[in-house]
Amino acid sequence: MVRNIKILLLSLSCFAIVSTAVAAERPQRIKQKSSVPSVTVPVPPLNPAAPTILSIIPAQSEPGGKVTIFGSGFGEQSTVYLGSTEIPAKVTGGKQLEFHLPQLEAGLYALYVKRNDGITGRVYNFTVQALRPVLMSIVPESVSACAQGGEREVAANGKNFSETSSLLFDGAVINSRFISPEQIVFTAPSASSGIHQITVKNDPENGSLPRTLIIESKPEISQVTIGNEFVNYYELNIHGRNFQQNSAIYVDGQRIGGKGGQEMIEREKLIFIDCTRLVYQRHPYSSTNKDFRIQVINQGGEGSQVVNVTAP
Repeated sequence: MVRNIKILLLSLSCFAIVSTAVAAERPQRIKQKSSVPSVTVPVPPLNPAAPTILSIIPAQSEPGGKVTIFGSGFGEQSTVYLGSTEIPAKVTGGKQLEFHLPQLEAGLYALYVKRNDGITGRVYNFTVQALRPVLMSIVPESVSACAQGGEREVAANGKNFSETSSLLFDGAVINSRFISPEQIVFTAPSASSGIHQITVKNDPENGSLPRTLIIESKPEISQVTIGNEFVNYYELNIHGRNFQQNSAIYVDGQRIGGKGGQEMIEREKLIFIDCTRLVYQRHPYSSTNKDFRIQVINQGGEGSQVVNVTAP
């Protein structure tokens, strides 16, 4: 038994020696490096952000007005478009644009920003308002109530007028004549004395600030002359303006003519010829000249200056 075990152990030892020798003679595999060069695939750059508009101030304007756009991504140079109209703009820090509206017809336009690399931003609505008329002066500033023809012609001076502009007298459209973008001419209508408002409108919603025109009804004496002479009276012609059918005169404090006038029957009378002339029929008690004063008073209480007269 012991002998058999020894033989078995000897056999195993021989097998191990032989296996080691065989393994030592077996060729070893060598890992070879790949001859294919490595390739770095470039990462495509991110698309640059489009111009972004945060606010438009103001959101509507008339031609010539300044508009400021705040936002981001405007770059160093961008252009503003209103519809198909290209408008140069001033860029500040890539976040602010400024431009002035060109002469465009009133209406709603598509507004967007286009950067110099060709990328455009979102489209917004922008309203171009009609050019607002500006009324600067009325010449003359007052018209006599009894003025006739060309004496009633008034010039409205300003800017931004057009051939379709309307001129309003106290809110009502009256006939007018377009002369130029700086002037419209009209005839002052017959109206009550006092202050009246004149405005110019290019459309129903677009008008100027009002200016005032005064219809002057206060009587004024320019001169007094002796007219026709009769047996026991003569005529004094009172010339001036703004005399009325019911005007009265005061001669040294005595009222003659007009409503409630203290006319003596068949004696002192006042005859209305027109708004520029009155005739005073005077019955002197003596042919000797004397000094007296005359003043014209209209029914509304407006009075002329007092004029000194030397006559019989």
